[in-house]
Amino acid sequence: MVLPALLTSLEQSINYYFNDKGLLIESVTHRSYYHECLDKSQPYNERVEFLGDAVLGLAISETLYTEHVFCRKNDKTIHTIFSESEMSRLKSYLVSKKILSQLAQDINLGNYLKLGKGEEMTGGREKLSLLANTLEAIFGAVFLDGGYEAAKAVILGLYQPILTQILSNHTSFDYKTELQEISQKLFSSLPEYKLVLESGNDHDKDFVYEVYLDGKCMGTGSGKNKKTAQSAAACMALETLGNPKSIESSASHKKSAVQNCNE
Repeated sequence: MVLPALLTSLEQSINYYFNDKGLLIESVTHRSYYHECLDKSQPYNERVEFLGDAVLGLAISETLYTEHVFCRKNDKTIHTIFSESEMSRLKSYLVSKKILSQLAQDINLGNYLKLGKGEEMTGGREKLSLLANTLEAIFGAVFLDGGYEAAKAVILGLYQPILTQILSNHTSFDYKTELQEISQKLFSSLPEYKLVLESGNDHDKDFVYEVYLDGKCMGTGSGKNKKTAQSAAACMALETLGNPKSIESSASHKKSAVQNCNE
């Protein structure tokens, strides 16, 4: 199969060259193109996206498990490893649509999509959810073409800048600060954290917090102290905000509230 020159450029961007070029074409083919095209021999990317989601999760989980991180403690730099709860929160954030869409934009993935006319006219090449899903499909296609190690290399290559930041300075990764900045940008207000459960004895307590943005609960987190629980809630909120529908829903909620106040 002859690969269009444009997709060869995509191979260069991800630093992987397919043996089966059809897998790459499948990964960038949206269902809208498939349904509008008379030739049904070329599948669209939803099945391979499903596979890519699993491969991405494994690659990120393995990296968080095996890598040592540097953090500051008592003015000293020490080597440590992520705890289970930290790995869980970081994984949720790293595989979120928010991060995936950012990575997709970094390689101009929208330029390579095969879209139907309707999707093209409604700005499909710039839709964050579509970009994120397509990137997962590419991960799945690389896995089918070259195996897990090849897929992991592509994933870590794209994730390198953010992983370097997290691994080189553990304390600099602050979910609450990032959520605060996003909340101020979207809603002109700060996140509100509410304690919903406190259990256990004085020496072994568990806390559960919910975080609200513009009056809507966007995340829930638990931990052995209030700071950890709030951070976990902020992480979940960031993952939720990676879904454009959640952002649109929150924005609509705010608009509706303003209209009601003016009536």
